[in-house]
Amino acid sequence: MTTAKKVGLASVVLVSLGASAAYYSATMALRGYEVHTRTLGYLVLGLVAALTSLILIIFWRNVHRTVNSIVSQLDRMAQQREFGLIMTEGDDELTLITQPLNRFLTVVKEEIARLQAENREAQIQSRIAEAEKRHTEAIVFSISDAVIVTNRFDEIILANEAAEKLLGFSFAHSIRKNIDHVIDDGRLVRLIRETRSSGQSQPIGAARSRLTRRIVEHSIDKKGQPKTFNVTLSCVMTPEGKVSGVVAVLHDITREKEISQMKTEFVSNVSHELRTPLSSIKAYIEMLLDGEVEDEKTRKEFYEIIANETERLNRLIENILNISRIESGVMRIVREPLNLAEVAKRVIEVISPQAKAKNITIIDRVVPLYHPIEADRDMIYQAILNLASNAVKYTPNGGTVTISTGVDERRNMVNCEVSDTGVGISSEDLPRIFDKFYRVKGHTKLAKGTGLGLALTKQIVESVHNGKLYVTSEAGKGSTFTIELPIMR
Repeated sequence: MTTAKKVGLASVVLVSLGASAAYYSATMALRGYEVHTRTLGYLVLGLVAALTSLILIIFWRNVHRTVNSIVSQLDRMAQQREFGLIMTEGDDELTLITQPLNRFLTVVKEEIARLQAENREAQIQSRIAEAEKRHTEAIVFSISDAVIVTNRFDEIILANEAAEKLLGFSFAHSIRKNIDHVIDDGRLVRLIRETRSSGQSQPIGAARSRLTRRIVEHSIDKKGQPKTFNVTLSCVMTPEGKVSGVVAVLHDITREKEISQMKTEFVSNVSHELRTPLSSIKAYIEMLLDGEVEDEKTRKEFYEIIANETERLNRLIENILNISRIESGVMRIVREPLNLAEVAKRVIEVISPQAKAKNITIIDRVVPLYHPIEADRDMIYQAILNLASNAVKYTPNGGTVTISTGVDERRNMVNCEVSDTGVGISSEDLPRIFDKFYRVKGHTKLAKGTGLGLALTKQIVESVHNGKLYVTSEAGKGSTFTIELPIMR
């Protein structure tokens, strides 16, 4: 019941009381009783006060009950952390107040539900993005090439271990730092910035896609050893077509360039080495065909020169083919138990006539070896023969060549050592002595050669038989070459 209705009802009751008081006064007067005005006023006032108190008590109890119900429902909502409607009994003013409050709570509840749905969607998207980030990081960290990722402010946001080692920084201490403060290589920093700038300044389209990726050859000096890299720089684009960063991948092509250079030198050297004997053969054949040689002795000398040059040409081709077969893994290898001392003895027998012609003394220090090796007999013989032949070639008349064998049981290795008292090798030439076609400049006048003998020997010992080939030498004091091979188990 509303307050207005209650006031109206109270007015009716008051009028009724007034009428009752008037009726009482009239009745008492007709009966002859004297009715005092003051007494009648007190009576009416008491009745009005009693009625008013009764109405106020009833109204207050209703209001108190409704307020307690509203407070209880609000407390329950707060404890359960969810919105609901406020339910009240009756149709008083408090009930009218709760109606717009319920409409407001309904709107708030719907808005919270919408926000919760958006939050759940955002959390899902965040987890997906985090998973994709971890996946991308795993890919980047597994790449052997150096990888650096920067954002649109040229700050490092990702780098793998290869990049840390190459450029000398720690990613953990460099994240979100400008590349200027992390990378000392000024040209690489400039390349990254130029790539980002060029991507931002180009319109969207095919032309832009070409300009947002570039490959540049760049050299980095790593501890005094320059290395060459192919640097691939690509812009990272947002769905709106804006540049959000740059990915730089540094692929080491130092070895590839060295191989390319070696191939070029190889072709040049082979051409030169083939041209020399062919030119000599051609010249002597032309003289013979033109009849310029009349006496038999000179003609025989020409034939011997042609035969020697042909043999030299054959050795060159055979060495090239053998090295190629070993490097490509198609060389036929016949492994068998082998006594290295027996092979060394055979080599001494073969080179003795050559040494005798130059008055060179062969010192035989080959001792019996009771530890066999598993090796290809012909290849090992070729390796030792190459070393012994070189020793005789580059030792002056009257010198000595020593061939010895030994065993290192602690390391399970047997060895064959070839020493000479020849011209020796300078420290500048030693690092390249096993390169294909490399010959010490001062040695070319002492003896003819192809520059492939030591290269082939190294391939036979190390690549085929898992051994080691060492050299110690000093210019003018001779050289010592040592072959080490593992003992057969």
